[in-house]
Amino acid sequence: MKRTALILALAVAAVANTAIAQTAPLNVEIDRSARIALRGAAASVIVGNPAIADVTVVDANTLYIVGKGYGVTEVVAVDAIGRPLFQNQIVVTGGSTGAVRMWRGGQMTEMACGGSCAPSIRSTGPGAAAAPAVSPP
Repeated sequence: MKRTALILALAVAAVANTAIAQTAPLNVEIDRSARIALRGAAASVIVGNPAIADVTVVDANTLYIVGKGYGVTEVVAVDAIGRPLFQNQIVVTGGSTGAVRMWRGGQMTEMACGGSCAPSIRSTGPGAAAAPAVSPP
């Protein structure tokens, strides 16, 4: 009887461990970061598509996920024996404030706007980064 209870408890713990690792998608704005506190020490971190998101490992228990490009990818952190500490879909979206995108033919210029607007590093085409700042009306 005690042995059956022990096996059942281990099975429930294993299922709970997997459920913790897979949660709702994490939304990160482009050029922003999200802090992830792990429940154990990570030995490896895997990023599905590094063009969409990047991970900075601050210490064995803390990650920062940075949105680099629009899209969806997955980040997985595992401990020394391969158990998932974090496994989640990362959705990188455009920022909600401070950016304007202008198109001239096939040339896109993304403007970062505060008190005035200036081309960001995401601008494409010749001379896009050299364009002067545009003051708001």
